[in-house]
Amino acid sequence: MNILLLILWIIGITSFTLLGSWYAKKYNKADLLIGLYVTFVLVAQVLAVKISAFNLGFATFYGPSGVLVFSLTYLMTDIVNEKFGRKETHKMILIAFVSQIAMVFFFWLGVKFQPAPFWNMQATWEQFFNLVPRITIASWVAFMITENFDAYVYSWFKKLTKGKYLWTRNAFSSIPALLLDSLIFIPLAFFGVMPILPLIIGQTAVKWLVGLINIPFMYLNKAILGKTEIDEKLI
Repeated sequence: MNILLLILWIIGITSFTLLGSWYAKKYNKADLLIGLYVTFVLVAQVLAVKISAFNLGFATFYGPSGVLVFSLTYLMTDIVNEKFGRKETHKMILIAFVSQIAMVFFFWLGVKFQPAPFWNMQATWEQFFNLVPRITIASWVAFMITENFDAYVYSWFKKLTKGKYLWTRNAFSSIPALLLDSLIFIPLAFFGVMPILPLIIGQTAVKWLVGLINIPFMYLNKAILGKTEIDEKLI
């Protein structure tokens, strides 16, 4: 049942990218893709507070709940890179980074407000949201390094292959970036609080599973996007 839930979650979230690609094709703008990307990044950070068990059938791995959502951000960067190029992708990453800072600021304000005398969840609220800033700061470091790394590698592979072999640039940009993200994020976010090595292994395993599942979805998105001006320049 757990593996079915994971598959449904992955398919459900990835379906939003198809809508984003349709919007990009129809209006020739990255607005919806950027909005979804920022949403995935912010939701993943909140969900990262909960550590979940992911039963993949052959083994059970442990990692932050947000790993399934965050893994999708690399597909989003690849889609924007494919349609609008690396500069637009870097701009989207910067927008998401500023959004993360805004989220932490307003979470902090929300914790500091005096609770109503009849509201008895302040201790739970503080326990939850006081951990989010540490996770978010760790995510900032990992995010800026790995997301931009993914954008550079994807663009480089596309030029190297002259726009052919879509799966190579999708896989060989995302898979190393996902590993690098785990190696940076987990120690910074959870050192001294939770076991590090099992979380790195678990998060990376789930991320790679999502990354592999993303490949056919990347082809679906490419079919929706069609040939772009960037493709024409590579021919």
